[in-house]
Amino acid sequence: MSEPTTTPPLSAEHVRTELRRFLEERTKTDWAADTDLFATGGVSSLFAMELVVHVEKTFGIAVEGPDLRIDNFRTVNAMTELVLRLAEAGSGE
Repeated sequence: MSEPTTTPPLSAEHVRTELRRFLEERTKTDWAADTDLFATGGVSSLFAMELVVHVEKTFGIAVEGPDLRIDNFRTVNAMTELVLRLAEAGSGE
């Protein structure tokens, strides 16, 4: 009998690296993980929708309801925490 395949849990480092890669590619700027992307004018609220779509597709999660707040997308660290929390909640279903 074959064992079920499971995806290893996401690491914060992997999520942070992928988010920074995406941001750097799209904005041509290297972002520190704790920089407020919106307060610095680095990204717009319209770009926030791109971030939501990227996060959902890349990490296989759904950002809905109360999680769909700009504060969850202000910094790479905030997005990393969101992804890890939603991925953990999704794996328990």
